[in-house]
Amino acid sequence: MTQTLAGKTAIITGAARGIGRAVAEALAKEGVHVGLIARTESHLQQAAEALKAYNVNVAYVAADVSNIDAANEAIATLKEQLGDADILINNAGICEFGTVLDMDPQRWKEIIDVNLFGTYNITRAVLPQLIEKNAGDIINISSTSGLSGAGTSSAYSASKFAVIGFSESLAQEVRRNNIRVSALAPSTIVTELATYANLVNDDKKEQMMHPADLAQYIVAQLQLPQRMYVKMASFVNTNPF
Repeated sequence: MTQTLAGKTAIITGAARGIGRAVAEALAKEGVHVGLIARTESHLQQAAEALKAYNVNVAYVAADVSNIDAANEAIATLKEQLGDADILINNAGICEFGTVLDMDPQRWKEIIDVNLFGTYNITRAVLPQLIEKNAGDIINISSTSGLSGAGTSSAYSASKFAVIGFSESLAQEVRRNNIRVSALAPSTIVTELATYANLVNDDKKEQMMHPADLAQYIVAQLQLPQRMYVKMASFVNTNPF
């Protein structure tokens, strides 16, 4: 029997645009209250206003998830406004390509800080709420770049490999608390991030995955019976050629 999501509360990072916003909308359609975290307040405001049309509670915080103090404050604020979370979607991420010698070391570190430490920081802040409930779902967005490395993707791949390892380890820690932890590894999705990184050709957009496609899957995964969970799933474009 599928689970009903209505009335649950989800926290989503990178929620103002792209995958995060699509997931927030898909969950709101199911009656899930949503807490949004992203860096740009104006984009968060726009997303929040749109989500209110689904008659759910919506709150947002502009924060840099790579900063542990900011992450803790953001989760505390959302808890005050929405109550304890049931679902966490760690989606915030940045991407840039360059060889090990060409990429500025500070930029290499920034990618690790946002993609890996951002996931860790928010998870660590939310986890006590789920343990207290003895139930919950954590879905961490990795990438196919976290399954195999490629030239010029050392920082991004390192961060996304680490997200998968973190997810698998955390899952073993909290299974006895009925908390399901998954890592999802999609290939290129048509987002502003992918377009900026020159990963999407305009004439191929309709042949490639869109944020709403992954969001549809995430809703279906969350609806699975509590006695099972998806450890890791990868998604590729059928015919992007």
